Amino acid sequence: MKMQQLRYIVEIVNQNLNVTEAANALYTSQPGISKQVRLLEDELGLEIFERNGKHIKAITPAGKKIVAIARELLVKAQGIKAVANEYTQPNHGVLRIATTNTQARYMLPSVIERFSKRYPDVSLHIHQGSPTQIHDALISGEVDLAITTEAPYLFDDLIQLPCYLWNRSVIVKPDHPLAQVKDLTIEELGQYPLVTYTFGFTGVSDLDYAFNSAGILPNIVFTATDADVIKTYVRLGLGVGIMASMAHTEADTDLVAIDAGHLFRASMTQIAFKHSTFLRNYMYDFIEFFSPHLTRNMVEKAERLRDNNAVKKLFDDVQLEVK
Repeated sequence: MKMQQLRYIVEIVNQNLNVTEAANALYTSQPGISKQVRLLEDELGLEIFERNGKHIKAITPAGKKIVAIARELLVKAQGIKAVANEYTQPNHGVLRIATTNTQARYMLPSVIERFSKRYPDVSLHIHQGSPTQIHDALISGEVDLAITTEAPYLFDDLIQLPCYLWNRSVIVKPDHPLAQVKDLTIEELGQYPLVTYTFGFTGVSDLDYAFNSAGILPNIVFTATDADVIKTYVRLGLGVGIMASMAHTEADTDLVAIDAGHLFRASMTQIAFKHSTFLRNYMYDFIEFFSPHLTRNMVEKAERLRDNNAVKKLFDDVQLEVK
């Protein structure tokens, strides 16, 4: 059994059982991957994948367990390399972060600027996506850290560190009837078609809670993962926008932002990572740059806790900033 064989079966699963795409992702040949997977199956005495001729059509029950263990082994192998690099090249390396478009566009630039000055030899890679995509990238080992803003339940099996709270604003054009309303109510908002984040309404979100509590079924006409896209479609008159307040900037002079902090509960931005992740020194610094109360000492305390409820209690006395 070779690490490369484990890398192949994991990547095949990552690429939805498409061996050609797995080969492209790993910069190797499709026949080479197929041969190594067959050799691994022969060694184990079972099939990891179900096939229809030469094509993989499904993963076997045993294969699912094998791939899960293979993922962890690959992460641990990365950890071994990270430990070695921490001693041989402490200020060199790669930091891979998955987050939402809003965080990448409006919160990270100043943090990355500061980090890059401190660590010019660390390469930064930002992956943007939905909460599900962010979670999958973290679990698969594609990224080291995830900055999450929605669907925290997806990350229950990971270490989650609270960063700050953020509120939403209702976004309309200046000539929209709501632009003149004082003390906007959820009933008034519910009269209009809405444009918001893809994960704005999941059945358990803060937006769901607000509308459900008022007995209102919202009319969602458009969703997007990007606040700039939401603003574009508000400008087109498609509906009333609901987005993070931080995403309404001085450049948006053609849009009116109505504070909705009294309508929706504040959401929390968190940094998440796997229990098995070896954090380099520069990773601790990045976390603190992003959220100053997350000092290395506090993060290390959280790492020693195996239960997320215990991690939450660790920060009970921390007053989170509201964005």
